[in-house]
Amino acid sequence: MAKILWADDEIDMLKPHLLALSQSGHELVTVSNGHDALEEIRDQNDFDIVFLDESMPGLTGLQTLAQIKAVNPLIPIVMITRNEAEDVMKIAIGSDIADYLTKPVNPSQLQLTILKIMNNTRLVREKNVGDFQREFRNLSSTINGGLNLEEWVKVYREIIGWEIKLDDSDDETVIGMLTNLKSEANATYGRFVTKNYLHWMQQGNGPLMSHELMQKKVFSHIQSDKPTLFLLLDNLRYDQWKVIEPIIAELYRVEDEDYFFSILPTATQYSRNAIFAGLTPLEIAKKYPKWWLNDFDDGGKNQFEKELFGEQVNRVFRKPVKFDYIKVSSGPNARQVQDNVLNYLNNDITLLVYNFIDVMSHNRTEMGVLKELAPSEKGYRDLTRTWFLNSPLWAALKKAAERKMQLFITTDHGTIRVNKPVGVGADRETSTSLRYKAGRNINVDKNADVFTITEPAKAGLPSPNMTTTYVFTKNDQYLLYPNNYNEYKNKFADSFQHGGISLEEMICPVIRLSPK
Repeated sequence: MAKILWADDEIDMLKPHLLALSQSGHELVTVSNGHDALEEIRDQNDFDIVFLDESMPGLTGLQTLAQIKAVNPLIPIVMITRNEAEDVMKIAIGSDIADYLTKPVNPSQLQLTILKIMNNTRLVREKNVGDFQREFRNLSSTINGGLNLEEWVKVYREIIGWEIKLDDSDDETVIGMLTNLKSEANATYGRFVTKNYLHWMQQGNGPLMSHELMQKKVFSHIQSDKPTLFLLLDNLRYDQWKVIEPIIAELYRVEDEDYFFSILPTATQYSRNAIFAGLTPLEIAKKYPKWWLNDFDDGGKNQFEKELFGEQVNRVFRKPVKFDYIKVSSGPNARQVQDNVLNYLNNDITLLVYNFIDVMSHNRTEMGVLKELAPSEKGYRDLTRTWFLNSPLWAALKKAAERKMQLFITTDHGTIRVNKPVGVGADRETSTSLRYKAGRNINVDKNADVFTITEPAKAGLPSPNMTTTYVFTKNDQYLLYPNNYNEYKNKFADSFQHGGISLEEMICPVIRLSPK
């Protein structure tokens, strides 16, 4: 039952309602003005709900609402009024009220409002758990039913949808079921990719891939009278997009939400260069050898993205296209974007590469405090949302929306939380990634589930040596050398990594938005 504070200058006329609520077991404290309501809040401050009349003399309902929120911002407040003016409703709703009722109210309305406020979170959680338990068997059967590309994307999105719905559940059985379902999906998906990947790359009959993204999803929407901002959030997963989408939806309308598959390796050096070049890594290495560095070469592996994009634009448009490229990897860079966003109106397209999520995933491995803040998939999503909401990037996007800039949001690849170490041996000149290896004489433990490519050219990959082999891990495995095996096993367990084969790493969102 609820402890209720009811503030109304006509409180004596509400005795039938008060009696009905009391008989239902609720505890009521009544006052006739806003000042007394504030005094009760300050004195007791243990009320479950406040019913607040909007049209009180002296301190109005809206003024009282603001002052109560200053004392206790979490207390649920129900505004009750005869005033149906739109501006009053907007102010009340914008002040984060729990509900809005118009006089005359009846006892059933009040009971329903109380039930909703007191039980809403619990009821929603219980319904989600029940719905998932009923859907679990169907999803498990679907996963093992020989899915095609579109079906895999649908299943992945459904699993992510359930993850987000069940984020607040404390039912360990259901969370375990969902974790096992996702692992089962990734294991089956890994076999699907192993069977089909080389055909996709050689015959072009597969999904939209990294090197095709700009031409097939972006270039057709570039117009000289409509400045475009292309935002690439490094390491952005589909679930992270879904938790920042409601924020962006305040100012932008989603015109198209689609996907592409990151090429292998699902690593920045390969996938992001492919996106901006419009070429496979092998084609980049052949056509622009000075702009391609292999895994073990010294130097930044993505330092020529602007030049590669310029070459792609020249190939596709054969006419001048004004563009700029900005890469943000630190706080000062981010604030410069916020300050300079209006300058992007002079470009046909502005490429903005934002590295915060990538930095966050790497720092989570090194910094215990970040691991405590994001101990799980839910924590990782929550941290992403909190960052975005308070970031200079969101401030910049608000300015872009005011000036009617078209917006694309995408990524180069996602990440997966790894937990199963696998031993590997290789030559010195081999990539250091935990999710894939590129080099010679690579030997992986027999218990590993990996995809090995011995002819890299068939996968659109360069071969630094005649006998270069690529090995990709699946599901939640990570590769470790024998030296300091246990040390690195403990260090990287439960970390977010990329480069291999998983739904999270490969199925990437690409969204086109327009300002509202």
